[in-house]
Amino acid sequence: MFAEGKARSCAARFPGSLILGSDTLIALDGEVMGKPSGLTDARSMLLRLRGRAHVIHTAVALLRRSDAVQDAAVETVLVWMRPFDEAELEAYLHTGECLGKAGAYSIQGVGGRFIERIEGDYTAAVGLPLRLVAGLLQKRGVALPITVEQLYRDKPYPNWAVFQR
Repeated sequence: MFAEGKARSCAARFPGSLILGSDTLIALDGEVMGKPSGLTDARSMLLRLRGRAHVIHTAVALLRRSDAVQDAAVETVLVWMRPFDEAELEAYLHTGECLGKAGAYSIQGVGGRFIERIEGDYTAAVGLPLRLVAGLLQKRGVALPITVEQLYRDKPYPNWAVFQR
């Protein structure tokens, strides 16, 4: 799991600290869609996703070397992309937002316009499932400065309120 690898890459430097790693992937028909290699690849990915449902899996890992804490979990979101037209696609590609994003879009950014609806946790689609992370942290005795329920009620992040759960 990439999330564990990311956490491990920091854990050796901070053995007494809880380290959180996270990784997100998009899958269409069981095939993983990574980050596009360029605009041509981004166009191809978005055309494959257009008008269809796909899944987003976000894995999180919480590690602490000093006492062998090792927790991992995955949150999955089902996403329906609307059938956008060629002009919308070109305008989006022109923003450059598609580069460096799994599946060539960002639900919290301009790419959120392409999303018709989601089933699941919006924050998992963004790349860090807050409810899941809060549960892992609380399990390890970390006091949170704000309740997760308040975050989910207020929906303070871009596009979150658009995708009601």
